[in-house]
Amino acid sequence: MTESDRVVVAVCQLDGVAARDDREVIRRAVTAAADRGARLMVLPELAACGGVVTSREQSRAVAEPLDGATVALAAELSAEHGCVVVLGLAEAGTGGKVHNTAVVLDRGELRATYRKVHLWGAEKNAFDPGDQPPAVVDTSAGRVGVMVCYDLEFPEWVRMAAEAGAEVLAVPANWPVRPGGDPQRPFEVVKARAAAVTYRVNVAVADRCGVEDSVDWYGGSLVCDVNGELLAGPACAGPQDGRGAQPAILTAQVDLGAARDKRLGRFNDAFADRRPDLYTR
Repeated sequence: MTESDRVVVAVCQLDGVAARDDREVIRRAVTAAADRGARLMVLPELAACGGVVTSREQSRAVAEPLDGATVALAAELSAEHGCVVVLGLAEAGTGGKVHNTAVVLDRGELRATYRKVHLWGAEKNAFDPGDQPPAVVDTSAGRVGVMVCYDLEFPEWVRMAAEAGAEVLAVPANWPVRPGGDPQRPFEVVKARAAAVTYRVNVAVADRCGVEDSVDWYGGSLVCDVNGELLAGPACAGPQDGRGAQPAILTAQVDLGAARDKRLGRFNDAFADRRPDLYTR
């Protein structure tokens, strides 16, 4: 790992109700991450409006344009701290559409916008899906790929971002606790690690925590490397305390250069070994 390839990434796990009621929660989280040396900060899906949006009426009530208050705050913070901020919002699109959107701000500039393609559950009643591939953009913190929550569970989507040269995937997320699931080992964490190792790309997921409108969020924020090894998190509550996950700022140093090397030992390569000519049969 060369010095230029070392980047500290922060995933900012926010309490859903607190962030919805007070946009300053975002300011405090980014400032704390910057104080820890982070150059790339990832915040949750729908960071400022709350994660429980299940109807068109709700989404329209919280939607804002890309020049609205949330993006303006992220731009201000990224400029102030000289960093990259990735977070989600409900975007008021054209023609009355509302999108579940993630934005990338780099040193005060809006660099990329990605509209969630794979909508989960009742989101289909609230949002219009995007129709573009994962955003991949060069930033001051490396080449960053962006997708939102459920998108990460589709291997083809991760492959597209990796093939476009993403060195780290920034994933704003809202992972709800599933009935009967294991809050210490949610399958979403397993899929995030599998996505990282399959296409050798660093992955940073910022999840929500707390109970919001009767939805209990996992709080599974994590950073993992190109081998799928956890560098930070997940921040779920430990089995010893029996409480829900808490707000957290998790940081880890990732190797951007490792994501540019798709070799798997002497004989294999994550991309070169693919046989797409056979996959459509």
